[in-house]
Amino acid sequence: MPSPADNDLRPIWLDPATGDVNVIDQRGLPHDLVILQLQTVADTVYAIREMVVRGAPLIGITGAYGVYLALRNAAAASDPAAVLETECRRLREARPTAVNLAWAVNRVRGALPPGGDRAARMRAAAEEAGRIAAEEAENCRLIGVHGLALIEALGRRRDGRPVNILTHCNAGWLATIAHGTATAPIYAAHRQGIPVHVWVDETRPLNQGARLTAWELARGGVPHTVITDNAGGHLMQHGQVDLVIVGTDRTTASGDVANKIGTYLKALAARDNGVPFYVALPSSTFDWGMDDGLQEIPIEERDPDEVRFVQGRGAEGVVSVLVAPASSPAANFAFDVTPSRLVTGFITERGVCPASAEGIRSLFPERIPGGSTSGD
Repeated sequence: MPSPADNDLRPIWLDPATGDVNVIDQRGLPHDLVILQLQTVADTVYAIREMVVRGAPLIGITGAYGVYLALRNAAAASDPAAVLETECRRLREARPTAVNLAWAVNRVRGALPPGGDRAARMRAAAEEAGRIAAEEAENCRLIGVHGLALIEALGRRRDGRPVNILTHCNAGWLATIAHGTATAPIYAAHRQGIPVHVWVDETRPLNQGARLTAWELARGGVPHTVITDNAGGHLMQHGQVDLVIVGTDRTTASGDVANKIGTYLKALAARDNGVPFYVALPSSTFDWGMDDGLQEIPIEERDPDEVRFVQGRGAEGVVSVLVAPASSPAANFAFDVTPSRLVTGFITERGVCPASAEGIRSLFPERIPGGSTSGD
């Protein structure tokens, strides 16, 4: 299987030899590092829907490369232009909550030169997808730079004791392209020699925290402890959490935050215990045309079997085990919405701001609420 060098591992990359888009199959982690080749839009839609890839920025980048694959495979069609539009629609609809997906697909579609020169259009699509990936990596690096100051300030008050940070789900480089969003300040602090310790929510039902965040932090040498989703409030009550940082899949222009289910409960516990609660995100994850998150953000409902079964490594390899009674129904809401009033602030590539329309506009004055999310 082709793969980048271990010290330059990325969750997605274009293979120049084959023209395929290679991705880490995150379903196998932490036990198996498997690389899949995406060759068609159908492959890409499957990867997004089945969470081979996940995390708002990475979903967007994957959709961007999907436009390139649509062009590569449309040559034999009688109407390539119509096929491209159909395939772009399929990509945009692959998952409903993360705003980055439609944003990135539309951006690549808009970067294509007019005319029928297929090679030129493929090249333009690949280059634009690559630019999106590079920009998102740089945005995440800058999130780390700006978020570092928050951890530094806490570290000075801790007198050499580790700053305890709680995070939820996986908002690391596996969910972006590099650095991560919520993890970017943590990695930056660790590199600076600031003692940090991360409480890693397991994040049921798919355990993205226990499987992915813990795997990332272990690879980076960052001290961490996996906890049950319901332990966060207890730790906050006993003064064992200094800071909460989470990511987001869609954030409104007024500051409401959609993130992995359970985030709202962490925000409530943080507010009750006076713990700062920050959301780290690149500007591509703002939905500039949406104001009321509770009413407007679509909440994905996934396969109930993700709740009824758990996966892990057993004596015979990775196995799936039924937990609930076989006859019991289950509900699987993938995200919840945290109102802006519960968010201390946003950490973005342009700096830290209050979680309000005014705060967001102070960093992004060129973006006017009510505008289209399909620009750039």
